[in-house]
Amino acid sequence: MTADPGEGPHMRQLLGAYVLDALPAAEAHTVARHLQSCDRCAADYVEVAAAAALLPLLSEEDLRE
Repeated sequence: MTADPGEGPHMRQLLGAYVLDALPAAEAHTVARHLQSCDRCAADYVEVAAAAALLPLLSEEDLRE
Protein backbone atom coordinates (compact mmCIF):
# COMPACT_ATOMS: atom_id res chain seq x y z
CA MET A 1 0.00 0.00 0.00
CA THR A 2 0.97 3.59 -0.37
CA ALA A 3 0.26 6.55 1.83
CA ASP A 4 0.63 9.40 -0.65
CA PRO A 5 -2.13 11.89 0.24
CA GLY A 6 -1.70 13.60 -3.12
CA GLU A 7 -2.45 10.44 -5.10
CA GLY A 8 -5.80 10.51 -6.86
CA PRO A 9 -9.24 10.87 -5.30
CA HIS A 10 -9.94 9.25 -1.97
CA MET A 11 -13.04 7.26 -1.12
CA ARG A 12 -13.84 8.47 2.42
CA GLN A 13 -17.24 9.85 1.42
CA LEU A 14 -18.28 6.40 0.15
CA LEU A 15 -17.02 4.28 3.05
CA GLY A 16 -20.22 4.34 5.09
CA ALA A 17 -22.28 3.10 2.18
CA TYR A 18 -19.56 0.58 1.30
CA VAL A 19 -19.49 -0.84 4.84
CA LEU A 20 -23.29 -1.11 4.86
CA ASP A 21 -23.23 -2.81 1.43
CA ALA A 22 -25.35 0.00 0.01
CA LEU A 23 -23.29 0.84 -3.09
CA PRO A 24 -23.98 -0.42 -6.60
CA ALA A 25 -21.68 -3.33 -7.46
CA ALA A 26 -19.44 -1.35 -9.81
CA GLU A 27 -18.92 1.42 -7.28
CA ALA A 28 -18.28 -1.09 -4.47
CA HIS A 29 -15.65 -2.75 -6.66
CA THR A 30 -13.97 0.62 -7.24
CA VAL A 31 -13.86 1.31 -3.50
CA ALA A 32 -12.52 -2.18 -2.75
CA ARG A 33 -9.72 -1.75 -5.29
CA HIS A 34 -8.87 1.68 -3.89
CA LEU A 35 -8.69 0.31 -0.34
CA GLN A 36 -6.06 -2.19 -1.47
CA SER A 37 -3.70 0.58 -2.53
CA CYS A 38 -4.42 3.50 -0.19
CA ASP A 39 -3.30 3.37 3.44
CA ARG A 40 -5.24 6.52 4.32
CA CYS A 41 -8.58 5.20 3.09
CA ALA A 42 -7.90 1.71 4.45
CA ALA A 43 -7.39 3.23 7.93
CA ASP A 44 -10.59 5.25 7.53
CA TYR A 45 -12.39 2.06 6.46
CA VAL A 46 -11.34 0.30 9.68
CA GLU A 47 -12.79 3.17 11.74
CA VAL A 48 -16.05 3.31 9.79
CA ALA A 49 -16.46 -0.47 9.90
CA ALA A 50 -15.91 -0.48 13.67
CA ALA A 51 -18.55 2.21 14.14
CA ALA A 52 -20.99 0.40 11.85
CA ALA A 53 -20.49 -2.81 13.84
CA LEU A 54 -21.90 -0.99 16.88
CA LEU A 55 -25.13 0.08 15.17
CA PRO A 56 -27.05 -3.12 16.03
CA LEU A 57 -26.30 -2.48 19.71
CA LEU A 58 -28.23 0.79 19.72
CA SER A 59 -31.75 0.85 21.06
CA GLU A 60 -34.59 2.60 19.26
CA GLU A 61 -34.35 5.35 21.88
CA ASP A 62 -30.65 5.81 21.12
CA LEU A 63 -31.45 6.12 17.42
CA ARG A 64 -34.05 8.84 18.06
CA GLU A 65 -31.57 11.04 19.96
